[in-house]
Amino acid sequence: MAIIMFKSILVICTGNICRSPFGEHVLHRLLPTLKIDSAGVSALVNHEADPTAVKIASKFGISLEGHKGKQFTPLMGRDYDLLLVMDKAHLEQVCKISPEVRGKTMLLGHWLGSREIADPYRKSDEAFELIFELIEQSCSLWAKKVNELILGITNDIIAKQ
Repeated sequence: MAIIMFKSILVICTGNICRSPFGEHVLHRLLPTLKIDSAGVSALVNHEADPTAVKIASKFGISLEGHKGKQFTPLMGRDYDLLLVMDKAHLEQVCKISPEVRGKTMLLGHWLGSREIADPYRKSDEAFELIFELIEQSCSLWAKKVNELILGITNDIIAKQ
C-alpha cells in the first residue's frame, strides 16, 4: 500500500505576482512545517509582487514584500508533492511543461466545487479582495485535508506499533 504524504506544495498562477504568492503565504501560515513556494506558467521573472496585491494582502495580515516572480520548470514539478493551480488553463500549461506531474496537479479551488480562481491583475482593489478571500478559503480547505491525511497516517503508524 502506497502512503501519500505531502511535504511540499507549489502554488501556480500566470505571472507569479498576484495570486500564487498570496496563496503561498496563506498556505505557509496554515501549514508551517511544509515546504511551500509559488511560480508562474508565464512568470514575470524577478518582478516584485503587484502593488495592489501587496496592499490587499496586507489587509489579510500577509506581506508580499520582497517577493520575486519565478517561472515554473519541469524540475519544480518533480520537486514538489502537490501542485495547486488557479484554473484549468494553468493545469494544461503545467502538464505541457512537465507531463509527468498531471497526477499531482490540482485546482486550488478543488474543494470549492473545482472552482477556478480568476486573475485580478490590473483590476480594482475590490476585485483583489474577492479573489484573495477565495484563495484564503481554498487554502484553508486544502490545509484541513492535508492535516487530516497527516493525522490519519500518524494514527495508522501508532496503531501498528
